[in-house]
Amino acid sequence: MDRVRQIINAEAAYRKGYFGDNIGVAVLDTGIFPHPDFGRRIAFFKDYINGRRRAYDDNGHGTHIAGIIGGDGMTSHGKYMGIAPRCHFIILKILDRKGNGNTENVVQAIEWLVRRKEEYRIRIVNISIGMVLQAESRERARLLKAVEYAWDHNLVVVTAAGNNGPGESSITVPGISRKVITVGCYDDTKERIGRSLLKPEYSGQGPTEHCIVKPELVVPGTNVTSCSNQPGFYTRKSGTSMAAPMVSGSIALLLGKYPHIAPADVKLRLYQRTLDLGLPQSKQGWGMVDIGRLL
Repeated sequence: MDRVRQIINAEAAYRKGYFGDNIGVAVLDTGIFPHPDFGRRIAFFKDYINGRRRAYDDNGHGTHIAGIIGGDGMTSHGKYMGIAPRCHFIILKILDRKGNGNTENVVQAIEWLVRRKEEYRIRIVNISIGMVLQAESRERARLLKAVEYAWDHNLVVVTAAGNNGPGESSITVPGISRKVITVGCYDDTKERIGRSLLKPEYSGQGPTEHCIVKPELVVPGTNVTSCSNQPGFYTRKSGTSMAAPMVSGSIALLLGKYPHIAPADVKLRLYQRTLDLGLPQSKQGWGMVDIGRLL
């Protein structure tokens, strides 16, 4: 994460005193392990799979994502600090230990977030999950409607582009929504991937079937080190699931400076201040996040 923070220029925010304080980030995933790097910042945990009350993560995916967003790096003496190390987390476990879930749980979780967003100061929703485009059309429509409902109720929704690239229109649902912010990877090269199970150029590419530019943004997502679901350990993972939380953390820093801007304004500012990597638009969208420019 030290390399990633340098690439996306997070230090520019820290020098100005922005660390994501008072910004609630909801993570819809496999849960969260109470890793020391989260301190007391797990503000709420709700389990839609097993109904347990205490925070846990029987897969590790959700913990890794939360660490990218806002782990404080205490265990690694700052080396593996997340992007917004003072944000707080609202964790909704909607995936089981194998990473599987259903649309109903996602819909219920989003409805809960909208009801409780003021209470927990929720501003951002990270959804690093994806439904394949071949999924039943009614389920696709329901999931899209749910994420757009959150967006329309003043929550910035950030989704992963999915790992089905490099073909055209390979973005997964709900990343095809015209409203939400969809994030891909630019470092999904054969050299960076190494022995990973992911294929080269795995990051989902646009445009959508309705000719919408997707993904909007790209950041690093291959071999990212973040919090493990084991006490005091870190682990390395790859995928657009790891890219989306980097943007969620970046937006938390932005909202720390401009706390009253709406989701549409966040998206416009990202559009205006990204860094063009010179890649095809179907791959990079608008370009890469640069937090210095963003703030």
